[in-house]
Amino acid sequence: MSVRLGRHEIGTGLPVYVIAEIGLNHNGDVELAKQLIDVAAGAGCQAVKFQKRTPELATPEHMKDVPRETPWGTMSYLDYRRRVEFGSEEYLEIARHADLAGLDWFASPWDEPSVGFLEEHGTAAYKVASASVTDLPLLGAIAATGKPVILSTGMSTIDEIDQAVATLGTERLVMLHATSSYPMPTEEANLRTIDTLRARYAGVPIGYSGHERGLQISLAAVALGAVAVERHITLDRAMWGSDHAASLEPQGIEHLVRDIRIIEEAMGDGVKRVFPGELAPKAKLRRVLV
Repeated sequence: MSVRLGRHEIGTGLPVYVIAEIGLNHNGDVELAKQLIDVAAGAGCQAVKFQKRTPELATPEHMKDVPRETPWGTMSYLDYRRRVEFGSEEYLEIARHADLAGLDWFASPWDEPSVGFLEEHGTAAYKVASASVTDLPLLGAIAATGKPVILSTGMSTIDEIDQAVATLGTERLVMLHATSSYPMPTEEANLRTIDTLRARYAGVPIGYSGHERGLQISLAAVALGAVAVERHITLDRAMWGSDHAASLEPQGIEHLVRDIRIIEEAMGDGVKRVFPGELAPKAKLRRVLV
């Protein structure tokens, strides 16, 4: 089964759908967000992804008054969330910029009003963040839109994923194996889970959302059949913010897309044959011909 998302089809045998997760790495600056969109387009990605919150609803109650050191001074965690959140004007600007760059754009809503907000601004799909897998009212609101859904599965048990799938349905669903450690240690990658999810949720395209340093694990996921790959991107991993350290810089995302396309070509069709490039060595080196 394949799923249509924006300009592309996602599924087995199709080009890997590469999502550049901008998230909050724009640090509340729309010009920085646009620079990151340009980085994603230049690297050959198919989509950019953001996050959308209603800070008063999406911020856990016990976190709201926790002091946070920020580039704008010390403020409460709630005020920090307000400071980096994009509103309608910013979303119209980034949506226009992504469209002109030839990219699909969508976001992870963290609360039900954010679903309505994203509907009004023309999101191509919805991404369910790993932290929201158990938020069934939110998932119900997302399912009611009829848009494609990408479900990340980090920090979740199989039973929790089952409940999420039952709420979302499978008709327009793409699932991503993920481990929600930032950055993710290699020993927590557990890439064989891609096969586990593919077997359990038959017909649902399975991809990978990575939070590791480097490219190797994401590329291995593609070799194991991941149909989509999502990675955070940043202009500089040393920038202030919680996700920058687990992100790819411009050259990193460019190399990731390049290497994914090489792997796709190299996988072939599995039919054993003698290739044209082998004919001359065969004539020269093989002593016994049959």
